[in-house]
Amino acid sequence: MNNKLFDNIIPQEPPVHEHSDAHTVKARLEWGEPALTILDVRDRQSYNQCHIMGAMPAPMDELQHMAESSLHKKRDIYIYGANDEETDQAAKSLRDVGFSHVSSLRGGLEAWKAIGGSTEGTMESQSEPDAGAYNVVDRIKTHLETQQKEV
Repeated sequence: MNNKLFDNIIPQEPPVHEHSDAHTVKARLEWGEPALTILDVRDRQSYNQCHIMGAMPAPMDELQHMAESSLHKKRDIYIYGANDEETDQAAKSLRDVGFSHVSSLRGGLEAWKAIGGSTEGTMESQSEPDAGAYNVVDRIKTHLETQQKEV
């Protein structure tokens, strides 16, 4: 028996496209969607200074080995680097070794910060949640406002 009680209530995970914007990734995180990983392929010093909260460090020279040893080939992976060219190169290198759900985060860390995404690191303080962070209605309102911002 197929239970349709929750149809149209719980949003479906969007398919992972070759390129994604910061809004897409932030929306998935805000809704607590499982099975996604964010990889930062910049050098360790840049990562340590500031990165997307929860992103894993994976410098280009270690990327394939780290991914193959610790991630499932069908896991949703969002990747960003110092610029879109580096990001695309990193995404291609993962696709070349069999990862099928890899998306380049367009604009990288700067685009993430522009829409109010949480960051962490030695040079950044973590974004504090706003008053409605744990209120679903306020989260939806904030999400809609954030989506309208230009990146």
